Amino acid sequence: MKRSITRMQDPILKLPRHTLLAHSARYLGVLLASLLCSLNIQALEPKKVLGFGDMLEPQPYQVFQRDRIDSGPIRIRACLPTMDQSISSMEWSWVADGVASAWFPLAVQWDDTCFQAQVRLPAGGWYTLRLRDRDDRAKTHEIKYIGVGEVFVVAGQSNAANHGEAIMEPRSDRVVSLSQDGWQPAKDPQPGASGRRGSFMPTLGDKLVDALGVPIGFVACGLGATSVREWLPAGDTFDRPPTLEGRVKHLDDGRWMSGGEAFDHFMHRVDALGIEGFRAVLWHQGESDANQRDPGRTLPGEDYAKMLSRIISATRAQLGWEVPWFVAQTSYHVPGDEASPDIRRAQASMWKPGLALQGPDTDALKGMLRESYGQGVHFSREGLIAHGQAWAHCLLPWLTRATDQPSSP
Repeated sequence: MKRSITRMQDPILKLPRHTLLAHSARYLGVLLASLLCSLNIQALEPKKVLGFGDMLEPQPYQVFQRDRIDSGPIRIRACLPTMDQSISSMEWSWVADGVASAWFPLAVQWDDTCFQAQVRLPAGGWYTLRLRDRDDRAKTHEIKYIGVGEVFVVAGQSNAANHGEAIMEPRSDRVVSLSQDGWQPAKDPQPGASGRRGSFMPTLGDKLVDALGVPIGFVACGLGATSVREWLPAGDTFDRPPTLEGRVKHLDDGRWMSGGEAFDHFMHRVDALGIEGFRAVLWHQGESDANQRDPGRTLPGEDYAKMLSRIISATRAQLGWEVPWFVAQTSYHVPGDEASPDIRRAQASMWKPGLALQGPDTDALKGMLRESYGQGVHFSREGLIAHGQAWAHCLLPWLTRATDQPSSP
């Protein structure tokens, strides 16, 4: 297909000067993807929007994990109502900052009245994706607020699960989280985690958006007061019970067994993201294994390391890919019980090639960074900000290395 350089440039040249300056990096990515896909950019014309039945993906505010520094795949899945079964071929187009691409054939795999497809968009967003019947262009469907960026799964106990002292909200509209009903702006409490108060995710999201210039998505899985023992797959056994026994079972031979509820909750949340559908797991847990009031329920560090290794390996096996894990150092309870050297050593032992990466040391966040004027285990508003900043400090150098290779055509 012959490219028309003049047509590609015209809509961009008509944009206001301040828009060109503010979005130059984004338009560079758009232009690159356009050249790769042989696109002819044209001015956006209003189209009548008609329903496509059940649109499973993409959804508004959905962030797709980029697999190159400058682009990523967008999954399309939908089921058409009976009246639209006559559709024999489809086209797609996309819109960035009011500038639309031409329409292109969509390679679709059908299963009865449902179909799936995949297209590639530049890193960034928000975008609008448009689909239409190639033979009846009145049948058009638009999905707005689609992003290509970075997605993180957050797991662990209360300080990863909406138990912070203050409700937080991101500054950027490009920080989102996955709920049971779809994607939404990431205002606390984060859907999928147990608590109803604040988290570090809005602050971390803002830091990453500022540094990377792409949308950030979170999938929260944290469960308050959980031991690492409760996160084991169903049927795994151990000798020492956790302080709370609701997710474990006492066996006749005296051992204890995980019921698997926390592990299954985690897997249910991340399964839908697909192979390499997120960047990494952020694990923040350890307080319910360290220095318990009943010494018989304190978990030795050696056992902690074995159990967390088992959880990491089991998630990778079930998901079918080598999911990166970041493991934080956390064992703080209250002033005077501020760390467990044994649990901290176990967490640090995870930081080796092929197992996990180094997360922040949040035991260092003390004093007024904790709730109730420094007397509690959870974080205050200032502590939630410091917690998010600490995660950004660990993630950004790694993300830079992970995405510094230019994509190949």
